[in-house]
Formats: sequence, structure tokens, C-alpha cells
Amino acid sequence: MSEAGTFSRGRTTPDWIILAIACVAQFMVVLDVSIVNVALPSIGKDLHFSSTGLQWVVNAYVLTFAGFLLLGGRAADLFGRRSVYLFGLAVFTAASLVGGFAQSSAWLTAARAVQGVGGAFLSPATLTIIVTTFSGARMAKALGMWSAVAGGGGAVGSILGGVLTAEISWRWILFVNIPIGIAAGAAAVAYLTEARREEGASAGRRLDVTGAVTVTAGLGALIYAIVGTDTHPWGSSHTLLFLGVAAVLLAAFGFTQVKVASVPLVPFRLFRSRPVSGANMVMFLVGASFFSFWYFLTLYMQTVLGYSALKAGMAFLPMAIAIMIGAQASSRALPRLGVRPLLLTGTAIGGASFVWLAQIHSHGSYWAHIFGPACLISFALGVLFTPLAAAGTSGVHYTEAGLASGVLNTSRQMGGSVGLAALATIAVDRTHGLLRSGGVHANTASAMTSGYARAFVIAAILCVAAFALSWIVPSIQARRPATEEVLAVEPAIEPA
Repeated sequence: MSEAGTFSRGRTTPDWIILAIACVAQFMVVLDVSIVNVALPSIGKDLHFSSTGLQWVVNAYVLTFAGFLLLGGRAADLFGRRSVYLFGLAVFTAASLVGGFAQSSAWLTAARAVQGVGGAFLSPATLTIIVTTFSGARMAKALGMWSAVAGGGGAVGSILGGVLTAEISWRWILFVNIPIGIAAGAAAVAYLTEARREEGASAGRRLDVTGAVTVTAGLGALIYAIVGTDTHPWGSSHTLLFLGVAAVLLAAFGFTQVKVASVPLVPFRLFRSRPVSGANMVMFLVGASFFSFWYFLTLYMQTVLGYSALKAGMAFLPMAIAIMIGAQASSRALPRLGVRPLLLTGTAIGGASFVWLAQIHSHGSYWAHIFGPACLISFALGVLFTPLAAAGTSGVHYTEAGLASGVLNTSRQMGGSVGLAALATIAVDRTHGLLRSGGVHANTASAMTSGYARAFVIAAILCVAAFALSWIVPSIQARRPATEEVLAVEPAIEPA
């Protein structure tokens, strides 16, 4: 046994079981970001949330999810993908059960925060399972399925949230996780093998506590400042205070990683890789532009067009299908075309489609003004996820696969949070400005629609920026893990 440690081989397991274990958990994590949106009015009425407090049903999850992602990704490397997967799944499922029985606003908010912690450990583990199990063409296909689930979860969440809220109760948007979590946990125990270092490598399993605390607190403070901008303007003392705290903590994190930590939480040499650094920059912009799409479209359909929660949820069904089509098309094209052409294609389609969607008006209709551009935007998102996941983990050492996954997920979440806060501010300012000025857009519905349209135009500009940054990413193709000859991995499938 070498000092660096080795990984023992175990029994083989069919591809589809391993892929299902990873995808089901990722589906749960992404689903819970959006599933509560259409249920918020019912939740607020039932648990007596204040008008400003209701946002924390969403924000509490986003805050802890984004804050703990890097820690969750590193934990998967240090303590094993199976162990961290089961830990994250158990926390997530238990928090869903507790939240479903909530009897007060504080109870539900706390449960959602714990859900976010579970999701932060679970999500990087799912991508780690894929990149350490599959290779070659199988890797591309597996990433395509994972990407379809990751992208489609937002749309499916809106559909499922509307159906469950309208037909049963808002509590089932949380209870639905229980049987899924139990089934996924049982499958992981039965079929998912561990990739764990032997005793000789135990010294390398130390967790950088200082780095973990500073980056988690720093990201948490940053997200808290951002998500609070709907009640505290960007220039307010509240927002500036937390932005300052975040800057200090993240600077301290960077210092400890470079100068202090013997085994850093995030080795900055990871970003010397063009695929990794380029993928994370593009992913940040993709999150900023695409993930606000669900939010504004939901508001437009319900507050302007007068859709019920159920009707609004069902309206997202074609978009969920479009994401899956895009992801599958992308996974099939990746081995032949490589990463960069797919990134350029996805960002170009997304930018053009956002401009089209910006033509909405207060008397619009679903088929004439929403269906076409929304499906194209969703298709573009599906196209983008697979090459971004491939590039973001390309050439990364096996023992840092979880970290690379956590970094990529953090970029997506940070981009989504920053983008939503910024675009929401722009939309609200546009709406209020039109209402104050009078004229043709003086009525509320027209002013709100104009605000949403302005946000979609900015999203198109962000897609253009993502298109430009895509040229940084090399046109790598699906490949075998770079460390396959160095580390003996405990495989779940036969080698490709």
C-alpha cells in the first residue's frame, strides 16, 4: 500500500442504477429551490408570515445551500462519496419531514435552512459519483442525464408545486421528498460503493476547519446581503455592512488557503486549469441569466395574466421537456464536437430567446408570447449544463472531484442569487418609475410587465457575456478520468 493511499475494487453494478442514485438526489435538491414558489401565498396565509418574512421560505434554503457547497464538495473527497451522499440525503429528508409538519413561520424557515445544508452536501456528491464512475462516451451520456435532471428540476418544481398545492396541501411540497429520499437511501446502501482512502492516507483526510468556517460564513454573509436587497436597497447600510463582512471573511479565507493551511479546503491551483476556470465563469453568468427566468415568468403568468397556481405550474411542462431534449442532444454531441461549440450554441440561443421573450405585454397570451421563447430558453439551458459539467471537472485529480463539483455548483448558485437580486431590483425600479410617471404604462399590470421585460433584456446581455467567455474554455471532448492510471478506483461499472 502506498503512502498516498489506494482505492480497493468492489463488485460491479449496472450503469443505470448508479446513474439513478445520483440523478434522483440531484432532482430533489434542485426541485426544492423552485417547488415552493407557487405555494408561497398558501404558506403565508396558513402560517401567518409577514409580507417581508415570506421570502425567507425560499431564501433560508438558498442561503445555507450556497454557503455550505464548498464544504460539502470537499467532504465528498475526504470522507467518501457514499458516506457524504447518505449524510446529505438523511439531513435533507429529515428536514423535509420536519418542515412539512411546521406550525409556525419560524419552524418552517428553520427547516428550510437545514434542508439547504443537506442539499449542499448531497449535490456535489451526486456529480462526484458520476465523474468518478463513468468514462468516455458513458461519461457524456451520464452527464447528459444528470444535466437534464439538474436543469429540469426548476421547471418540474413549478409544475409539481402547483399541482400539490391546488389538489392536496402546500405541506406535500415537502412531504413528497420523504418516499424519494428513503428509496434513494436504500439504493445507495445496497449498490453504491465507497471511494475511500485506506489507512495510509488518513493524514490527508484532515478537514481545513479554518477555511471551512471562513468560506461558509463569507458566502453566507454575501448571499444574505444579496437576497435581502428586495427590502434593503443595494446602497443601504444593512446591505453594505453584510457585503463588507463577506469581503473580509472571503479575504481571510483566501489568505489561509495560500499561506496557512497545510491541507487547504480549496487548493487554488485548481483554477490554473482553463477548462475549470472558464467553466466556472460561464456557469456564473448562466446562473445569473437563466435562473431568474423561472421567477419572472411565474410572476408574469400569475400576477399579470391571472393564472392559478395549478395552471401556472402546468404551463412549465413543455419547458421541462425542452430542457431534457437539450441535455440529451448535448450529451450525444459532446464526444464529437467538444465543449466549446456547445457552449457557444447554448448561450447564443439563450440570448436571442431572451430578446424574444422581452416582447411580452400585459394582454399577452401563453401560446403567442411565452411558449416559443420559453421553450428555446429551456432547450438552451439543457444544452449548456452537460458541457459545463464536463469542463468543470475536466482533468481534475480523482481526490478533488468533489471539490470541483462543489465549486461548479457554488458558481451556479452564486450566479443565480446575484442575478436574481440584481434583475429583481431592475424590474422593480422600472415598474415603480412607470407608475410614478403616468402615461401609457401607468396601470399596474402594464408597468409590471415592462419591468419583467427589462429583466429579460438584461438576461440576454448576460448571455452575450457568457458567449464571449465561452471562448476561454478549450474544446475538450469526453475523456477517461485523467488519474485512472494513478489511482485504482472502486468502480460501480465495468471499465468502458
